[in-house]
Amino acid sequence: MPDLETLAAARLADWRASWSMGSWGAVAEFHQDDGEPAVADGLERVTSRGAIRLQGLADAEPLAYETVSPDPRRWTVAVALCLPAEAARRDGRGVLTELGPDDDAVRPGDRAGILFDLGLGQPQVDFCIRVTDPALLATLRGAAGRPVLAPGNPALGAIVAAHPHRVALTNLGRIEVFQKIGGPETGGVSPAGPHTHVLPKLLASGRTHSANVPIPHGLVPCAGLHPGNPVIGAMGEDRAFDAGLHAAFEALLEAWGDPDYVVAKRAVRSALDAGREPGGFEPLPSRSGRAGLRNALRQRRRERGGSDLLDRWSATFDRGGEPAEPDRPGH
Repeated sequence: MPDLETLAAARLADWRASWSMGSWGAVAEFHQDDGEPAVADGLERVTSRGAIRLQGLADAEPLAYETVSPDPRRWTVAVALCLPAEAARRDGRGVLTELGPDDDAVRPGDRAGILFDLGLGQPQVDFCIRVTDPALLATLRGAAGRPVLAPGNPALGAIVAAHPHRVALTNLGRIEVFQKIGGPETGGVSPAGPHTHVLPKLLASGRTHSANVPIPHGLVPCAGLHPGNPVIGAMGEDRAFDAGLHAAFEALLEAWGDPDYVVAKRAVRSALDAGREPGGFEPLPSRSGRAGLRNALRQRRRERGGSDLLDRWSATFDRGGEPAEPDRPGH
């Protein structure tokens, strides 16, 4: 298994992989297309639609994980790059705050832009915008010192109308998004490629990450690597099972996965290979163990096809009941 910096550099060059930085409710994503022109420099990558810089990976603790999809043919794959809670902590501002020129922008030409922290109060990310438009700059300066999502604050409407660059800052780097904000001008959806989401209902939960991600106590995810998924395409479409992508992620799970999850998958594979019926199988009681069991069954079906035995296992252990979220590549 390569070290984390070597792995990150390889995945930055792989268009099938995407990246995220943010929290539960405010996230920036970096995606590339096959053959899309890009400028790469170490752990930086820039396209016409966005940029990413990774740093401090020597201090990061990786967690490889898979989650259970609502679609029984699917599962998601990711690696959370975590820091201890204190090391992950940012400023956690709760009001719109002017920070000054973005001297650390990935592209030199963007460094004169003025950064504003939106003040979303998230512990591990300063979720910012970079402003060059004089009218927007004046509006934001007039609204500074107030929560950006407060009723009557003109800042949010002005931001959505002007589409400034969004900049997510964590202690493992930054993602910059140059594309438009999803809204009326984009048909109500985020554009393909780099984009951002700010979801007030999720922000209100106060969580740093989804409950479906088995982050160990005391750690906080500060960046996410989303390798190519063996059954889901870059735009969320179904794809034929890719054995190479599956094997590559299995190696990451073995090195960096939750122990209960990895043990559960091994146990299910061994039981199926031995022709055992599901009735005598004792699942691990943890949430992670249950997820490993279900995804092992799905993966066996995609790898080798169905069978009567596998149908009985799926009917026993993969009939729903676990909270699930929609498949969103890059999350």
